[in-house]
Order: sequence, then structure tokens, then C-alpha cells
Amino acid sequence: MGSPLTLTMANCYMFFYERDIVKQVNNSGGLYFRYIDDIFITINWPARHLFKQIHRWNHFDENIKLSENIGSNVDFLDLHIENQDGKLFTTVYQKPSYEPYYLPFNSIHPLHMKKNIVFTMLLRAIRYCSTFQAYLNEREKIRMALLMNKYPNKFIDEQYNGILLKLNIDRPLTFNNYENYREKVINSLVKQEKMPIDYGKKMFVHFTYCSSMKTFPSKFHALWNEYFGQSPINEIIPVLGTRNVKNLQRRLTHTRSIDIDN
Repeated sequence: MGSPLTLTMANCYMFFYERDIVKQVNNSGGLYFRYIDDIFITINWPARHLFKQIHRWNHFDENIKLSENIGSNVDFLDLHIENQDGKLFTTVYQKPSYEPYYLPFNSIHPLHMKKNIVFTMLLRAIRYCSTFQAYLNEREKIRMALLMNKYPNKFIDEQYNGILLKLNIDRPLTFNNYENYREKVINSLVKQEKMPIDYGKKMFVHFTYCSSMKTFPSKFHALWNEYFGQSPINEIIPVLGTRNVKNLQRRLTHTRSIDIDN
């Protein structure tokens, strides 16, 4: 996207551009959603009238031209939406350019990063797939992609089972219970506010992660408790974090310095 301000500026620009469109859609009982420059509209208009309105909207600003994709099914971002005889069907959509490349399992990264990949992919499958069969299809696609990236089958199964427990699903998903559990997952996903950090009582230590440092956090905390367990300094909680090993991209990337005088 270029500059870090590009996204904010694009959203600000589109906010003023879309006001009349949003008002018109809402007054007609429709739904309007936008993510940066992708717009999704559901409205009960004849196709001919909708084409006419899009043509009119394209005259609002000479720098913005909307291209339409009208029909009973549409792909919006990574979501496929379809009207199947009056019933809404959704599943995960992958663009034609999609390639199943993820962080390889044998890469030198902390294990929690690899677990997060599986968690995010399966969570998206549950949220996006409106039917159990669609969920099963997506889950197997995820498994194949992970296997291609050297993830062991046992590890994948362990993560699948662990993820369901994290989502408060205490039994296997089936055709009979999928809809209820899916609704429960969607309704429970409320973004939690970050707790304020008391830097006077927490000490952050970062180290470069490598395979030989897997046991370092547990050994560090053991030594800390051994030598500082009875000390007043033990009131300070050490928090260990990791830095990734510099890869080729990091080594080749150079951040330009800003000359304020100019």
C-alpha cells in the first residue's frame, strides 16, 4: 500500500465519496459494506436499475470508477456468498492467484506461531462456512495445505481438537450440532480490550529465537525463582519474548531515514 498513511487516507476519501450511496441504499432497505475500495451491496432492485445507479455513481468522482459484479453469487474479499433458492450460503473464497504457502513447520520460529496459523485458518472456516459439508471441505483443504508445508498429521489433529476446546466446543462437530456451535462461536468472538501494562512491575526480555533456545524460557523462569524467589525484586514479573532470525528479506530491506531539515 506504500506509505503507512495510505490506508487511512483511502478510508477518509471513500468516507466522503460514499455518503450519498450509503444513504440511497439504506433508504431502499438494502445493506452496504465496504473494506477500503471493495464494496458489497445487497438490495432489491432490478438489475437494469442497479446498472443505471452504478453509472450515476461513477460520475461522483472522476478518480473513482466502480466495476460491478451482479448476480445470485458473489466473491467479496475472502468470502464466497451465494443465494441458493432464497437461502444464504457462504464459504471461504480463494482467489485464482492463491498458493498454499505458509510458514514451513521446519522453519526456525517459535511453535506458538505455527499453532496460530492452524487456529486462524480453522476459525475462519467455522465462521465462513454456513453448512457442515462446506466446513468439512474447507477443513480438508487446510489439512492438505499444512501437509504441503511439512506440518505433521499428528500435530494438525492435535491443533484441530485443541482449537475446538478453546472455542468452548466440548464435542465433535456433526451435521446435527454444527449450526448451533457455529452461531455460538460467531457470537462469542468479541474483541477483548488490551489490559494496561504496568511497566513498573513487568520486565520485558527479548531474545533471538533458534532451535537450541526452545527450553530457554522455562530454564530462565526456574533460575529467576531460585535466585530471586525471596527477594523484593521478585515483585517484578519477567516477560520473555522472541525476535525472529533475520531472513533474506530482512537483510535486504533498508528503511530510508527522513531528513527533517529538507
